[in-house]
Amino acid sequence: MNLEQVLATLRPMTRADLDTVVAVEISAYGHPWTRGNFADSLASGYLCEALPDCAADSGEAPSFAGRAPSGAICAYFVAMPGVDELHLLNITVAPAAQGQGLGRALMQVVQARCCQLGLAQLLLEVRESNHRARSLYQRLGFAQVGVRRGYYPARLGREDAVVMRLAVTPSEADSRLADPSTSMPEPQAAPSQRGTAP
Repeated sequence: MNLEQVLATLRPMTRADLDTVVAVEISAYGHPWTRGNFADSLASGYLCEALPDCAADSGEAPSFAGRAPSGAICAYFVAMPGVDELHLLNITVAPAAQGQGLGRALMQVVQARCCQLGLAQLLLEVRESNHRARSLYQRLGFAQVGVRRGYYPARLGREDAVVMRLAVTPSEADSRLADPSTSMPEPQAAPSQRGTAP
């Protein structure tokens, strides 16, 4: 799925999506976010956007080999605006939808949202063991800027997070994403649960 297809179907996440989103989250991670993490992010006015599984909604043939657990959402992201940066807290593609370019396309959207907010940097944490995600972020221009020791829960104790940062500049994607009728939310206080990016 390319950027244009993602832009045609990506929409704001709502509380009505939480059962579906949590089901996808559980299918994707051994230590998933809770429903409360997502609910707090929505209540705080963070950027929360979801990509429906359009084939499930339209009755067309499945677009992926499998299906997200509820058949309604195949990917989403949550990002927290700050003073001069956008902090990507969670970006997830359902396991059945991985390998189709959705992760890269969603990252392009997040980068464009950062520009729309007038923020100069995009920040994220990623598990040290998540080589696939780290490789994608590096290909997109992210650089490692630090390590948070014991940041993530793990099967045997805790796991370090690699902190990565991208200096964001306007791109062609920004013009395709621009919508003067859409206002971006003001930064809010962080929810009590600590965020995580894959």
